[in-house]
Parts: sequence; C-alpha cells; structure tokens
Amino acid sequence: MKHISRVLTVLLAGTMVLLASGLTGCSQNSGKKLYLYNWTYYTPDSVIEKFEKEFGVKVIYDDYASNEDMYAKLKAGGSGYDIVIPSGDYVSIMQKQGMLERIDLSKIPNAKYIRQSTLQKATYDPEMAWSVPYYMGAAGVAVNLDKVPQYEESWSIFARKDLAGRMSMLDDMREVIGDALAYLGYSVNSVNPDELNKAYELINTQWKPNLVKFDAEGFAKSFATGEFWVVQGYAESVYEEVPEEMHDRIAFFIPKTEGGPMYIDSFCIPTGARNVELAHQFINFFLRPDIYAEFLDAFGFPATIHTDSGALMQTKPMYEADDLENCELKEDLGENLELYNQIWQKIRFAN
Repeated sequence: MKHISRVLTVLLAGTMVLLASGLTGCSQNSGKKLYLYNWTYYTPDSVIEKFEKEFGVKVIYDDYASNEDMYAKLKAGGSGYDIVIPSGDYVSIMQKQGMLERIDLSKIPNAKYIRQSTLQKATYDPEMAWSVPYYMGAAGVAVNLDKVPQYEESWSIFARKDLAGRMSMLDDMREVIGDALAYLGYSVNSVNPDELNKAYELINTQWKPNLVKFDAEGFAKSFATGEFWVVQGYAESVYEEVPEEMHDRIAFFIPKTEGGPMYIDSFCIPTGARNVELAHQFINFFLRPDIYAEFLDAFGFPATIHTDSGALMQTKPMYEADDLENCELKEDLGENLELYNQIWQKIRFAN
C-alpha cells in the first residue's frame, strides 16, 4: 500500500507540475503580436527573443531598404504595423501628414537615458511628442583591404577609375546627393540650384561611371562575396554579412573632414496601430541600458544617443561617435524635396 501510495503521490505531483506548467505557458504566451517595420539588419534577433519571452508576445519583423520604400508602403495603406523607424526628415514629413500617433512618455520611463545633445539635434521633435530616438549614425564606406590596400578616407574614392566595376553606392537620393554636396563643401540640405547642379555633375560624370549600380538592398552581400570591393552603405549591414574572422580585412570610414548626411532614426507609432500599448512597452524595453548595450554590441555601434549603455558594451565599435563631428542631420526639405527628386531621376535613369 505504501508503494502504491508513493506511486500515486508521484503521479499526482507530476500531474500538478504539468498543470502548473501549462497554466504558466498560457500566461507567458498571450497570443498578442507586435508588428515591427524596420530597416534591414537593425534589430538583433536576441533582443526580439528576450522581449517575446518577457512579455509573452510574438514580434513580426518586416524590413525595408530606404525611407522612401517605407513611406510609400505606409502611404499606400500597407500598414498594420505597430512601430516604424523612420529617419528624422521622414518623422517630420509623416507627422505633418497625420501618419503618426502621439507618444506617451509616461509609458517610456527609459526615455530618460536619451542624451540631451541628441534631442537638441532632433529639431524635428525635440520633446519626443511623435518619436523617440532609436540610433544616431551615418552611412559610410566599406573597403576590402585585400583588394584595395591604399585609399583616402574621402567620398572621392568613387572617382577612382582603377576601381571601376567594383563599387556601388546606395540607391538613396538624400545619401548620395548629400555626399556630393558635403564633398563640395556645401550643406547636405542645400536647396541652392547651382550647388545642386554641381553635385549632379560630380555624381554623374565622376562617380556613376565607376559604379556597378546604385544598391540599397544587396550591397552588403555583394561586398561579402567579393563582387564589390568598395561600397557606400551602413556598417551594420556589411559586418552582418562578412564572416567574423574576416572583419579585420575590412575598413569602414565616414569621411571625417568632409562629413556627410547624418541620421537620427526614431521609434514611431503609425496612425491606426492596433497595439499601441505594446509598442510603448517595446520602446521602453529597447532603451533599457543592458538591452540597448546588447543592440550596440550586435552591430558594433558607438553609444551615440544613450547615456548609460556605453559602459555596458562588450565589443569595440566599428567607428567612434567623434567620426560624426562634421556630419549634418538630414532635414525635411518640404516642397524643395522635388529638386532632389528631379536630379535623382536624371542620375538614375539618364545615360
């Protein structure tokens, strides 16, 4: 009888454990989904997995290659997203067009870690009424050191005829035209027709002839395979594609003297988002110092916007915050954006 009782006790205990774990599992998996629309290679899987586990939700991640792509999709009604990450100029555009929900900072206490210097630069929304800074950085140039051992840290690298057929630049008009304007000593936000025409001539006659293509999606893969030796792009994309053991054979630079376009990408909640509360929770979670440090480590970023995460980083960043010193934030150009559109159409599609 004692043996039977002991067996029954064990079975009963096991049943209780299974029931308890089943109940726990239900509480951990709420069935909710957060729809995140973000740049390619921009949110580490490990961070998403931790959020899913801690909040009992599923994150659906869709990506885009440019602000223009993101904006066009949302404008066409392809929303359903709870969070998008536009750059500052597009935060301004989207806010003016009623495409964004207001941010409730009382639900994002970790916003206290955003540097005041970042908010001073974020003139499009310094009070974080419509957006919360995600990251501040700049596109730069990746160089395959095995193929290009000598080079100057300048946008003029794209004028090198000896590298013709081995280079690409982003399919992004504000970046490419901004680079040319900066190289010529002008503002990346210039709307001066003469300055813009000079930038057009530089791109069209000196840079474009040496490029395989303008590419905002596959440049990192092409660089990793050795097809391209020099690419304009984002460090995180390149380092994500290139095997870690080859990272010391890559140089990445942002032209320090010339500068170029700088961005502040920001969390935004699109108008009509179905999970506004969960969106606020994700933003707050992401800005937690240990989580934000994990994000920086994953992509080799410096702590440009966050006060406390730098001290928690485990890796050396691929570039330093000081490299952005001469860079200039891209601003909302309003109706003058059409000047850039016209130039870009000529660059992209005219022979």
